[in-house]
Amino acid sequence: MNEPTTNPYGIAALWAQGDIVIKTVAIALLLMSIVSWTVIVMRSWRAARLNRAAAAAAGFWHTHSFAEGMALLDQHGADNPFRHLAAEAQAAVDHHASNKEDLHGQISMAEWLTESLRGAIDDSAERIGSGLAILASVGSTAPFVGLFGTVWGIYHALVGIGVSGQASIDKVAGPVGEALIMTAFGLFVAIPAVLGYNALTRNNKGLVNKLNRFARQLHAYFLTGSPVAKGDGKVMPLRRGMTTKTGG
Repeated sequence: MNEPTTNPYGIAALWAQGDIVIKTVAIALLLMSIVSWTVIVMRSWRAARLNRAAAAAAGFWHTHSFAEGMALLDQHGADNPFRHLAAEAQAAVDHHASNKEDLHGQISMAEWLTESLRGAIDDSAERIGSGLAILASVGSTAPFVGLFGTVWGIYHALVGIGVSGQASIDKVAGPVGEALIMTAFGLFVAIPAVLGYNALTRNNKGLVNKLNRFARQLHAYFLTGSPVAKGDGKVMPLRRGMTTKTGG
């Protein structure tokens, strides 16, 4: 029975024949791939959880009191950005009302609430977008790291050919083919990072838009006692801490 032969042009041969530079580049690309996939998996799981929280926030205005609405948002974790936004709005109103002698007491309630909501949205957007810089960095640098490994491998292949004085196809195919594997490895690392970055960025943009919409409704609620009504008139006035009933 014939023993299986190893591929003289494969990844194992590249690792065995590569010098310290090639091995360092390969390890760097492997670490970049592990980090990017970790970010993609963790942020995708968090994005799915935040999308469920956004769906719950849509039902906030169908509750009968602010406390009941907060209890609904509490079901989706303490880091729910919609709950954070509502809590910040309530805290801003209470603080402004009880500290009239402070400097912010000279600012109108509408302006103070607007700035508080903007700050809360900025904080939430920063937390939602954390980790995306890693994907962007991996996606933009991995191809060039792989290309560096390719150039270095081809350089050593040409030096070997020059020393041996043999330039036949069997002498060139192996070293050059092994070097080109580094380019493929770089693309293998970069493409998932770029696709993951684009998908998460698009999802995060939708979440921030929903946060802005929720903030506008909170702004109207705390200033006028009612959320912004939809065009179809289905959202009825909701007084803070009070229940409302639609007319028969």
